[in-house]
Amino acid sequence: MFTALTIAGSDSSGGAGIQADIKTMTANRVYAMSAITALTAQNTTGVTDIMEVTPKFLAEQLDSIFTDINPDAIKTGMVSSSELIETIADKLTEYHAKNIVVDPVMVATSGARLISEEAIGTLKSKLLPLATVITPNIPEAEVLSEMEIKTEADMEKAAETICNTLGCAVLLKGGHQLNDANDLLFQKGKEPVWFHGKRIDNPNTHGTGCTLSSAIASNLAKGRDLETSVKYAKNYISGALADMLDLGKGSGPMNHAFAIEGEYER
Repeated sequence: MFTALTIAGSDSSGGAGIQADIKTMTANRVYAMSAITALTAQNTTGVTDIMEVTPKFLAEQLDSIFTDINPDAIKTGMVSSSELIETIADKLTEYHAKNIVVDPVMVATSGARLISEEAIGTLKSKLLPLATVITPNIPEAEVLSEMEIKTEADMEKAAETICNTLGCAVLLKGGHQLNDANDLLFQKGKEPVWFHGKRIDNPNTHGTGCTLSSAIASNLAKGRDLETSVKYAKNYISGALADMLDLGKGSGPMNHAFAIEGEYER
């Protein structure tokens, strides 16, 4: 069986973070493992508290995984401190990890920075260059490319800049500020590929970034190439959104299990 590892924070409401990643990987028929970077107290209306793990404990989790069940792909989510980012980068290098998908969570939907300038610097110098692909939204791509992004032409220029600077492929998500659901995949030495999506009128989008990056990792784990993995991942997230699950008082989660069928669903 194919295996995938998520390195991210726990979401107590189950819609994002580790929980969304495990659900996504399971729905995409890979065996999911996790290394937790932080515990959060959160729900569909927001985050009330965060408790980070220590770098030593994160390293112990990663050692336990890589020395027993070697993952076919890895996804990383929000990691807010330089020390934890360095720990992840060191362990991925030590174990020659492959198929690394980094969701560089830096900027909230409100525009607020989620991690410090120091941590962003560590992310850019240590972790992102190890990635097979990174999945920034537009505000995050603006930070990484140091340019404003207002048009699809800007997206192409920013993605090329990030790719050339960091040496990894870039899936730049266009739905954050631009009024569409079109994403751009830029790989060094290849023509840019646009994935034209249909915007789904569903306000419950909690965990979409986590879900997309985990779905990409799941497909890479199964041996698919990057472009095909992105295509399958976008189809999966569209289905999860279109199921129109409605839970909670805020921006609720998607139905990660929308396509699971069998005797245990009843």
